[in-house]
Amino acid sequence: MHTHANARLTQRGRLRLVSQHLHENRSLPELAAEAGISLRCAYKWLARYRSGGAAALADRRSVRRSQGRTLDQQQLQQAVDLRHQRLHLRHIARLLAAPFSTVARVLNRLGLGRLRNLEPKPPVQRYEREHPGDLIHIDVKKLARFRKVGHRITGNRQQGRSAGVGYDRVHVAIDDATRLAYVEVLADEQQATAIGFLSRAVAWFNGHGVECRQVMSDNGPAYLSRSFAKACKALGLKHIRTRPYTPRTNGKAERFIQTLCKEWAYAMAFQNSQERDHWLPRYLSIYNRLRKHSALGGRSPQQRLNELLC
Repeated sequence: MHTHANARLTQRGRLRLVSQHLHENRSLPELAAEAGISLRCAYKWLARYRSGGAAALADRRSVRRSQGRTLDQQQLQQAVDLRHQRLHLRHIARLLAAPFSTVARVLNRLGLGRLRNLEPKPPVQRYEREHPGDLIHIDVKKLARFRKVGHRITGNRQQGRSAGVGYDRVHVAIDDATRLAYVEVLADEQQATAIGFLSRAVAWFNGHGVECRQVMSDNGPAYLSRSFAKACKALGLKHIRTRPYTPRTNGKAERFIQTLCKEWAYAMAFQNSQERDHWLPRYLSIYNRLRKHSALGGRSPQQRLNELLC
């Protein structure tokens, strides 16, 4: 018999308790108090005795009553082959005469639960230009204006709502080789705004000793315009664009925007969007001069730039 280490009664003690209640007409609360167990526990032993006799008073093992089903090797191979034919999980379960839950669990464990997992993922292509200014990534992030602390901080969408205040556009430019970044918060992303930002960004990079030669953008309307193409030509820039619906091509700008949102835009409980914008130059100074990048070997963009310009 497998007796629980903390059990107050053995099987013999439980039988004695039940017998005294049934044959000597003693009350169950009184017997439970004498044995040092709860009344609920006493009723449990009584119910077990009535259902299975004295043998039912033994401790039951804590193993599962039923083990989870699985597929044998042949069924598993058939399930994988059928899944690669893009059959639905329920269809596979019917063909194998196996429970749907079992088929779903086994194929999920193998990473075949979703049809998109059947297609091989394209290899990650990483690149980094050798010299500062060889490629400048530009992009735009839309940020909501607000008059009070928003729901990202308070957690309450009703109290943190600032209706009717519109959106700002955060224009970013980041150097491929050094991750040196230039950012402006502007009212829109129209042609004239994008051209003005590009001109000021190029001037800023030139002021840091970076001669810009190429610029990469997505396929936004402002970047596709003839005016933007003329501006790039006037600035001596070759304009290249990402493949449609492939934002990872401009991955350094996309990743910098994530960092910018996490460490600046949503990092503090700003009272309004004007206060948030006021902190941007200070954050950029920290980012460019002090913030370490694992992609740069633990160096900051300014340190990387100094090394490459030497």
